[in-house]
Amino acid sequence: MADDASFTPSQALSQGKTISRRGLLRTGAVAGGGFFISFGLNANGAVAKDLGPMELNAYIRIGADGSITILGKNPEIGQGIKTSLPMIIAEELEADWTKVSIETAPSDTKRYGQQWAAGSTATPTNYDSLRRVGAAGRQMMVEAAAATWKVPTTECVASMGAVSHRPSGKKLTYGQLAEKAASIPAPDLKTVVLKSPKDFKIIGKPVRGFDSPKIVKGQAMFGIDVTRPGMLYATIVQSPVPGGKVKSAGLDDVMKMPGVKKAFVIDGAAPVRFIGNGVPGGVAIVADSWWRAKKAKDALKVEWDEGQWADQSSAKFQAMADEASKTAGQPVRKDGDADAALAKSAKVLEAAYSYPFLSHAPLEPQNCTAEFRDGKVEIWAPTQFAEQGRGAVAGALGIKPEDVTIHMIRAGGGFGRRLMNDWMVQSALIAKETGKPVKLLWTREEDIAHDYYRPGGFNYFKAGLDKDGKLIAWKNHFVTYGDGGRPQFAADLPATEVPARLISDLTYEQTVLPLGVSTGPMRAPNSNSLAFAHQSFIDELAHAAGKDPLQFQLDLLGPPRQVKGANPREPMFDAARMRGVLERVAMVSGWGKTTLPPRTGMGIACYFSHSGYFAEVVRASVSESGAVKAEKVWVVGDVGNQIVNPTGAMNQVQGACIDGVGQALGLKITLDKGRVEQTNFHEYPLIRMPAAPEVEVEFLITDNPPTGLGEPALPPVIPALANAVFAATGKRIRALPIDAKLLKA
Repeated sequence: MADDASFTPSQALSQGKTISRRGLLRTGAVAGGGFFISFGLNANGAVAKDLGPMELNAYIRIGADGSITILGKNPEIGQGIKTSLPMIIAEELEADWTKVSIETAPSDTKRYGQQWAAGSTATPTNYDSLRRVGAAGRQMMVEAAAATWKVPTTECVASMGAVSHRPSGKKLTYGQLAEKAASIPAPDLKTVVLKSPKDFKIIGKPVRGFDSPKIVKGQAMFGIDVTRPGMLYATIVQSPVPGGKVKSAGLDDVMKMPGVKKAFVIDGAAPVRFIGNGVPGGVAIVADSWWRAKKAKDALKVEWDEGQWADQSSAKFQAMADEASKTAGQPVRKDGDADAALAKSAKVLEAAYSYPFLSHAPLEPQNCTAEFRDGKVEIWAPTQFAEQGRGAVAGALGIKPEDVTIHMIRAGGGFGRRLMNDWMVQSALIAKETGKPVKLLWTREEDIAHDYYRPGGFNYFKAGLDKDGKLIAWKNHFVTYGDGGRPQFAADLPATEVPARLISDLTYEQTVLPLGVSTGPMRAPNSNSLAFAHQSFIDELAHAAGKDPLQFQLDLLGPPRQVKGANPREPMFDAARMRGVLERVAMVSGWGKTTLPPRTGMGIACYFSHSGYFAEVVRASVSESGAVKAEKVWVVGDVGNQIVNPTGAMNQVQGACIDGVGQALGLKITLDKGRVEQTNFHEYPLIRMPAAPEVEVEFLITDNPPTGLGEPALPPVIPALANAVFAATGKRIRALPIDAKLLKA
């Protein structure tokens, strides 16, 4: 972690309507004649404007020895952002990448702006501003060299961590210039000259993850690895039914067990269904080792008041959804007159598609280390959203948010689960009760049974084709889950879901079923499930129309056009960009030109998610017993004009496709008697290496700003796989996960 003491203390600045030379950029000497750069960002990561008083944000440190340290502002959860964001700064700084070190920035949104891992937002919100801070540093190094040599700056050029004087051939390293540069007024970030992309030496080049060597050697620090002097270990027992309360617990019995230091009840909010809405209660057990805490947990006898949700089950949800689909739901979108268009359609199709709840199941279970002293708490957490955790901890402990210090530790996976910090709050409460540093570590069973699940859902489709096989009418009655008629987090049907905006007569409506369990975002929230239903039904319509599925998709897109989102904040949908990735993936996969063995098929799907355009083709085979093998995935994505780190980009897309295939082939969370039935990986089997398909990735570079890509590659792979299964067997997959019994020869 970065040591704040190594930076000159920040000072508050008042800003007017314009950005002054020092308003957003500040330099100063550090111990040993070094140099650092600070600049302000707003909450969206852009260069701050008109924000009033704010603190400075430190990003770059240059030592007198020429070493360069760049701080990565966002949490690292395996998406590679700790490497790619510093690459952006280093490029414009003209740093020698081999001499760059990277540290994780402190959690401090006043200094760093938005700090979270969510929504594939890190690159689009930081790309321009981080380039400018690097360019400002480069300019100041050039000015320092010119002043030293008493020559015009136009005669000097920065490259690879040094400045050269063209006429004389003199050269000074950044380390030699650092102290001089610290005394030079900072330039206005609006006026700095950015490099042409054709001159990039770091951006766009494959770079391994900064921490990768440590990871493969087992030396990297994850949340689960944190230790503190005198630390105790904790585990927790939570109600099997959401919102359940402890009626009685055998605390005295477990307190007699070896190594157990404390056992007590945590009162929680019931139920916890939305982000930041409290923390589940339970029984905390603290011991001198985690294994002893775990043994006491296993021995603990608890009687629960299970509350109002103890009768919920997946079977009942299915029956309720089927019944709800027979009547009108709440309006979501209405374009034209879908009923009239259906009435005049040459062919009408109806189909019901469903998908289950899913657990995030990161390989590193939820954990957090906390130390409470003198009315303040210090936390070491593998979190995706530290600021939300800060507020939740402060509220639970009754202290000020500024008295909560959070160190963002590398996470062993997140996928959206670590946006919720219920486990952080539990850790802080246990530390306060115990009076010592405590590491809370959930068991795998607790992790699967108390997730913020990817919501399940039911789609009841009805669509019409004209005599030429063109889609002219579409209706979807979407049955989902929520509270008081309001869909839970990531459980709604967006009004812009395709084919909305592409056809004239369309109706979306939804019905909300009451639900006790918590839901939350999972990699490409909403999109990862809705893509399966909508893109599979589009494929079904293509076959009913007697058309090639690719051509049907292209016909649906129509001519090049941009269509508006549901509100001004949503990005426009560009039909030409989607057409581009579809046509390219068809070419690279040999779509329609490949002779396949029996019971082998190819399926195609596309999706617009998190501002990224992706089209994918899956080749899959189905054995006589019905077992599905995803053999290969071809992916073409359009995420703008620049891939910052091709190595990280490739990892993200391949991982997303493998993740999606794994979901489709075997993952589901089911409820019975109000509780989750799956307990561990033997009942929730993550995809293993032999089942992972080969994934071939290509990016279309287009004249558009760069976007993120950790999420948008996942949604289309699931319907592409389901469509490939149909091509192989003639049997349509309308429910996930894929049931091999239905595919037997």
